[in-house]
Amino acid sequence: MTDFKIILEITKTHLLSRFKQSSIAALGVTFGIGTFIVLVSFMTGLNNMLDGLTLNRTPHIHIYNEIKPSEVQPIDRSEEYKNSYNVIRSIKPKRSQERIHNALPLMAVLTKDNRVKGITSQVAAKVFYISGSIELNGVVNGINVADEVKLFNFGDYIIKGSPENLLRNSNGILLGAGLADKMSLSVGDRLQLSSVNGGVFPLKVVGIFQSGLADIDNIQSYVNLKTAQEFLGEGSNYISDINVKLWDIDKAFLFSKEISKQHQVTAIDIKTANAQFETGTTIRNLITYSVSITLLIVAGFGIYNILNMLIYEKMNDIAILKATGFSGNDVKLIFISQALIIGLIGGLLGLIFGLFISILIDHTPFETQALPTIKTFPVNFKILYYVIGIIFALVSTFLAGYLPARRAQSIDPVDVIRGQ
Repeated sequence: MTDFKIILEITKTHLLSRFKQSSIAALGVTFGIGTFIVLVSFMTGLNNMLDGLTLNRTPHIHIYNEIKPSEVQPIDRSEEYKNSYNVIRSIKPKRSQERIHNALPLMAVLTKDNRVKGITSQVAAKVFYISGSIELNGVVNGINVADEVKLFNFGDYIIKGSPENLLRNSNGILLGAGLADKMSLSVGDRLQLSSVNGGVFPLKVVGIFQSGLADIDNIQSYVNLKTAQEFLGEGSNYISDINVKLWDIDKAFLFSKEISKQHQVTAIDIKTANAQFETGTTIRNLITYSVSITLLIVAGFGIYNILNMLIYEKMNDIAILKATGFSGNDVKLIFISQALIIGLIGGLLGLIFGLFISILIDHTPFETQALPTIKTFPVNFKILYYVIGIIFALVSTFLAGYLPARRAQSIDPVDVIRGQ
């Protein structure tokens, strides 16, 4: 019967007698696991940051009224040409407003749906920004500030002023950072908005926002929803866009199709609108995990080589153990135990090393105008990565030690002693 206490004592003696080799093997595991933790934490943190920049500001479903040519043309309704092949050129869009018809009843229906976390309404208008002799064209969006802050973290992108400033000021405007820079405007300054119809509306700058996308920051601004409606000369039922946020983003595609069919509007889900971005995220994750697993496999081969050499050096010891009554299975357990101890110690040190480096990265300043909400490098401290790290350390060292241990198990002590 195997005495595990004796097995562990012999294992301890072997490891300490070859302390340098054992330390090198443990360090191989340490740096393999540590590098895995650092790489996967940083890369997934970076992916989560990029996803957040898109998901936080992008509605799960965007509803609007798309102006497009009618799918059924007058000639298609004619009985005379019903069975003919009709070729129609230079089709023009039908006359229609950009507003969503029956927007308020539609919002009421969506609010009651248990799949919906919240909705916000917007009024978009093309304008000219006028400040002194400077005139720039752009887009102003009327929003419900409180809903935007709650559902889409709108306040995180305001670099000067606050959402409350716009909420309290009916004639206030939040300018894009690029737009404010071009017009040399700051909080407290005034400018005028001119509609395409020629109306002029004076407003006060109550804040500046920065999305990180220059194409948006150079043309876009925000006002209160009611202010935008008044600017266009419309009533409170004038809504050009409805943004929907769901409890489960995976339901967005089917729900958007349902909305389009039932309410005769255009509804685009977030995955359709950001298909290229999602593909990029998938590829980055694939590269991250591929490189991480490769690092762990390389560390496993290092352990295998060291244990393999250790067996050649311990041939006499193995022969003596077998000659004194130890079975081949006992010898195998001794070398597997060595591998697992190296894996456990190296793995734990690797977790500590990886955590320490990850904390340093997480506290390293990272400021760029393109990402105004990010102050340090993003790191994901997900506990699952540390569990995977220690499990892989034990599994890889077990496999690395198993083959050399089987070789030790099959050694014939008579052949070793005769060779001496």
